[in-house]
Amino acid sequence: MSRILIIEDELPMRTALSDALGSAGFRVLTSEDGEKGLARALEQLPDLILLDVMMPRLDGFALAAELRRLGRTVPILMLTARGGVQDRVRGLDAGADDYLLKPFSTEELLARVRALLRRIQRNESTGTLQLELGRVRIDFVRQEAASGSEALHLTTREFAMLRLMAETPGVPVSRERFLDVVWGVNAFPTTRTVDTHMATLRSKIEPNPEQPVFLQTVHGVGYKLVLPQ
Repeated sequence: MSRILIIEDELPMRTALSDALGSAGFRVLTSEDGEKGLARALEQLPDLILLDVMMPRLDGFALAAELRRLGRTVPILMLTARGGVQDRVRGLDAGADDYLLKPFSTEELLARVRALLRRIQRNESTGTLQLELGRVRIDFVRQEAASGSEALHLTTREFAMLRLMAETPGVPVSRERFLDVVWGVNAFPTTRTVDTHMATLRSKIEPNPEQPVFLQTVHGVGYKLVLPQ
């Protein structure tokens, strides 16, 4: 039974979410503010987090960013009444996997939750567990990376981008595919987000980021992973 942590400061919404998810067969945990929610997420290790944006003490953006900084890969579904493009971009860049605008139907909420849980199950079942790119070694199970003897910090999305390309080495992955799988949305304001993340990833992995050997651009499409010979 999947465990879902609801972090929502409004009691009526928190109760409605808890009832809907409980009726759907999920085990529900709740927290009424960001600070308590962060502590509970770290202690209870839920399978998914429903995260309100506007909360006292610690808002949803800061909470998501802190979880990702700590290396926690739990999927996050942000819930908010703020539907502007910049708010959506900010939430996704902070580490959210999907974004649901209030008000929403119970059916859509449950569909989004099931989709995120399925994605995690697919990622765990893939055979791509480790990757070596020159001096860089990546362990997708432990979410660890190293360059030689030095630890290398990769973000959750950088691990996800690498893993997506590693599933089909040599085959181009479109920017839209990156957005769909790594960011968790089918439509996104701009594909430049993918380019920005790829540039940062190259700076960490490539011997010469200006002339990438492993993470190559496929013009007009996206990027592909070229394994060492």
